Amino acid sequence: MIVVFGSLNIDMVMRVEKMPRPGDTVLCPNYQIVAGGKGANQAFAAAKAGSSVKLFGKVGDDEFGRIVLGALRDSNIDLTGVGISKESSTGCAAIAVDAHGENMITVASGANLKVSEKEIPNFLLSKDTTLLLQMETPVQENWNLIRRAKKFGARIILNLAPAHEIPKDILESLDILIMNQIEANLLALHLEFEVISPIVTAKRIAANYGITCIVTLGKQGAMACSPEGTWEVKAMEIEAVDTTAAGDAFVGVLAESIEKDMDLASALRRASVASSLTCLNKGAQTSLPTSSAIEENLQKIPLPRRSA
Repeated sequence: MIVVFGSLNIDMVMRVEKMPRPGDTVLCPNYQIVAGGKGANQAFAAAKAGSSVKLFGKVGDDEFGRIVLGALRDSNIDLTGVGISKESSTGCAAIAVDAHGENMITVASGANLKVSEKEIPNFLLSKDTTLLLQMETPVQENWNLIRRAKKFGARIILNLAPAHEIPKDILESLDILIMNQIEANLLALHLEFEVISPIVTAKRIAANYGITCIVTLGKQGAMACSPEGTWEVKAMEIEAVDTTAAGDAFVGVLAESIEKDMDLASALRRASVASSLTCLNKGAQTSLPTSSAIEENLQKIPLPRRSA
């Protein structure tokens, strides 16, 4: 089983010709209201790809919260761990998507700040569990949960999005750390690495902390470094419509693949295919691919090979 501890948001998506700069006002014809949040998106991606998923988080007692939960109920995710906050509104993300499919996101955390790792019982953190976390919930709750999950033997995957510094013992407790290039550079600064480079950061983290570190590289695919070596996986050659949730698709499907005991190379290819397919459609959860769609497109990306 995959246990996801993370955020649930409503996404307000606006499609613009170009991104606004400081002081600019950019007009667009309309906007969409759709369910999102990194925790919910990654849980949705893993479930749609074929895993059993239980989600822990919080929404507000409001219409946005009902929309978010309604969308997730159609995904076969176990939502008994999702609480309703009477104090805070449902988290909301304002997402601008430009003509090239690139996005810029601002998140109002809302009820996501009210989650507690204590709501996850110890029996769900066994060696049979893959625990998946992101950084849109309170940082200390994440760290407490990771320390507890390590004690009980769960496999732990952290998506460092948005970027944040990580205590040494947390890095050592992870099985897999996933970041994009910006997040990798910011972590390198926090760790006071002499060279600020996503590739160098991934290799140093793998070597220094004995974990697998994956950096997503957009159109170039992704790379993974572990104490056993380095893998590079390509992305599909596509014309992106909307990159929203592409990273969440990668993380969710990678967790699903690892949870099913696939080797790292196979997991990377499945995750990269899922991420690419997500860019072909508009929206977050609505664009996430099914297991059959991923399988049908696997051969469009070669299986990554390990290098020293």
